[in-house]
Amino acid sequence: MTSFQTWPGKPHPLGATWDGEGVNFALFSANAAGVELCLFDETGEQEIARIPVEEKTNQIWHIYLPGIGPGQRYGYRVSGPYEPHHGHRFNPQKLLLDPYAKAISGPIRWDDALYGYTVGSYRADLSFDRRDSAPFMPKSVVVDPAFDWEGDAPPRIPLDRTVIYETHVKGLTIRHPAVPEPLRGTYAGLASPPMLEYLRSLGVTAVELLPVHQAVSDRHLQESGLGNYWGYNSIGFFAPDGRYSASGTDGGQVREFREMVKALHREGIEVILDVVYNHTGEGNHLGPTLCFRGIDNAAYYRLEPEDRRYYRDYTATGNTLNVMQPHVLQLIMDSLRYWVQDMHVDGFRFDLAPALGREHHDFDPYGSFFDAVRQDPVLSQVKLIAEPWDIGEGGYQVGRFPPGWSEWNDRYRDAMRDFWRGALNRPGEFAARLTGSADLFASSGRGPAASINYITAHDGFTLRDLVSYERKHNEANLEGSRDGSNDNRSANYGVEGPTRSPAINQIRARQVRNLLATLVVSQGVPMLLGGDEIGRTQRGNNNAYNQDNEISWYDWNQADLDLLAFTRQLIRFRLKHPVFHRRKWLLGQAAGPDELKDSGWFTPDGREMDAGDWGREDLRSLAVYLNGNSLPYRGERGEEIRDNSFLILFNTDPSPVTFTLPGPEWGACWAKEIDTCYDAVGAFSQQFPAGGTVELDGRSLVVLRQAG
Repeated sequence: MTSFQTWPGKPHPLGATWDGEGVNFALFSANAAGVELCLFDETGEQEIARIPVEEKTNQIWHIYLPGIGPGQRYGYRVSGPYEPHHGHRFNPQKLLLDPYAKAISGPIRWDDALYGYTVGSYRADLSFDRRDSAPFMPKSVVVDPAFDWEGDAPPRIPLDRTVIYETHVKGLTIRHPAVPEPLRGTYAGLASPPMLEYLRSLGVTAVELLPVHQAVSDRHLQESGLGNYWGYNSIGFFAPDGRYSASGTDGGQVREFREMVKALHREGIEVILDVVYNHTGEGNHLGPTLCFRGIDNAAYYRLEPEDRRYYRDYTATGNTLNVMQPHVLQLIMDSLRYWVQDMHVDGFRFDLAPALGREHHDFDPYGSFFDAVRQDPVLSQVKLIAEPWDIGEGGYQVGRFPPGWSEWNDRYRDAMRDFWRGALNRPGEFAARLTGSADLFASSGRGPAASINYITAHDGFTLRDLVSYERKHNEANLEGSRDGSNDNRSANYGVEGPTRSPAINQIRARQVRNLLATLVVSQGVPMLLGGDEIGRTQRGNNNAYNQDNEISWYDWNQADLDLLAFTRQLIRFRLKHPVFHRRKWLLGQAAGPDELKDSGWFTPDGREMDAGDWGREDLRSLAVYLNGNSLPYRGERGEEIRDNSFLILFNTDPSPVTFTLPGPEWGACWAKEIDTCYDAVGAFSQQFPAGGTVELDGRSLVVLRQAG
């Protein structure tokens, strides 16, 4: 063992902080009896020092080591009572990651020594294991905080003008032929010129990355030849996952991530992170001891009050972080601020967000976490998106998040799928979702941008599979296809999976265009699942969380280029016309006595819908009018925002329908902009007079622009 000079150090900031001359280490543990700082050589294999941390201030253990710096591998050993029934699981034989580590080097090498108890013991987790886990553990790494941002500034794209592209760092680029091979599947690959050009030409304004916090790939998955591809199993809330680094894991992943953000910002594209603060990768009471459990189990986790051996689980992962504990709340807030201030990200999508708002049990939208975010001068200014459900009692909370938050709107997803497969018997549900879901979000003072609209997301079918499979095909997950959702709201039109039938393929292609076009003309914020624009398939797998292979990776050589061109045109069309992304609600009312209503709904005979029509269960065709002259706001420079008016015609019936256009008071002449029977936007010469007719094919959508 090597000896090191030590100083008392300071309790703040938490984590390992290099000041140019040495490193200050600070670790929170309320219940520990002792803490040792362990240093490792540059390979991370050889433990070169084990240094007692003797200073403790307000439950924070701290020490300063002069003469060491960036690249130093380290970890902790924490001693204290091993009393599972009282919530304590200290075991100094287990090397622990720093919760504030900015980089983590190396993967977990699964071994029974990683568990605080003796695996296989008749006493299960009540036993105590004395094997050293260090040879099997990744190591925390001291990083150099310096980075030349070259004047980088956040694009700060208004939420109402945002188009989100949900994607996976590895899956997006691992098979892209134009990305240099050493960069494929990495942050650098995403920032490579071919990918930047692709995203720019697609027209999206933000990429939402599936989790990039350092994550655990579950033991049972690895032992069965699979892995945790999605990454919803965090173990390091400050560390970019080293699996996606082309620059090594000695801190290079931090620089590479920053370069990626800077490159995307240069293209005017924001970066939103999918973050998982509701649980960690340590699992339930039978899980491994990797970090939080060994540092202070009773502080970091929600434990069952009747028997603190067990965890309160609102996440289906075995544990839930204890946000009511002030230092745990601080950990989350510090992590969020770090990613905004030091890594320049533009927003977050919070996995299973109600779990963060559960105080003693019930969800509270004005609980400590939400209050902390709302008052924070940094975090209150970025995009905040909730996945508004968890698996606990009362976990479905769509529409209940506080001002400043947007939410994934699964009611939009379900309504649009049902509508286009002809199974939605309530036209009012479709109308409410298309116009921004005011019934869900208006009462909290939020606008249409509170609704994150999506047809597909990472969790479920791709868009191509949605119209191609009637049931899930998750056989590759080795769970007997019992995993994943059973309600896909799809339609296979009599043929399951790939087919050579031109007629079936034509219907499927049109349904894809119908769903994409509907997404683009809906009020709210559209989110496109990455790969849907090129016809990506997962071969019917609707839960590919463990498929780090060609099932999940984008196959660029099989890209549907016609669909890609159509999607690009749709996004440009949406962003060009503010009538499709209003900041205020459509009220179906006129602004004045000489004004038209801001919107109106019509039956195929050109008649404005009445109460009887809204109650019809046989209405498969309808139209909506959007008044471009009624946009009640000004632009950022005070300019008056106006737009064309539009009439959108929907026909979900398999048979054609003849639409009669409204009278001249709604518009004298209309020009076709979109017809989902074709894969082009704005390439039509047809014009239609007021009161004239428009022929819609079965299962199709037409957008008309007021031309006179």
